[in-house]
Amino acid sequence: MTELADTSALLLSRIRDVADYPEPGVMFKDITPLLADPVAFAALTDALAELCVRSGATKVVGLEARGFILAAPVAVRAGLGFIPVRKAGKLPGATLSQAYELEYGSAEIEVHAEDLAAGDRVMVIDDVLATGGTAEASLRLIRRAGAEIAGVAVLMELGFLGGRERLVPALDGAPLEALLTV
Repeated sequence: MTELADTSALLLSRIRDVADYPEPGVMFKDITPLLADPVAFAALTDALAELCVRSGATKVVGLEARGFILAAPVAVRAGLGFIPVRKAGKLPGATLSQAYELEYGSAEIEVHAEDLAAGDRVMVIDDVLATGGTAEASLRLIRRAGAEIAGVAVLMELGFLGGRERLVPALDGAPLEALLTV
């Protein structure tokens, strides 16, 4: 087995399926067992940090909320700054915001206005790519702040929900990396 295959197998073995959560018919992918395993969490952090370094990123954005858990140690490991992208109303001071549509309604995310600038190359990190709405909004927000997109990296892509296809135009050639696809 290759190192990547070994890492993928380790990560997948630590993700628990929870049937009928948060509603009947949904198979929730619970990453908390992975986070609780220091070997698996370190392997995940190393893999994502390598993607950041390879892409030439200068900052790492974590998407609320599980993206924070992954992105902060990745930023430390890669020697980069960490920027949280939060739900509207959670950051003090001057912010930039981006509204986006959800399946049933809309939402808004924000970043501190001074945290990103021209010359920054930003890697967006999250736990799961589902429909791609939040990731797409974050790419718009990062570009509005004057920064470039180095890429998007996720632990797991739910391929059947079409998030990758939605993100292609917003990525504008930047890579989308999923360590696992289910």
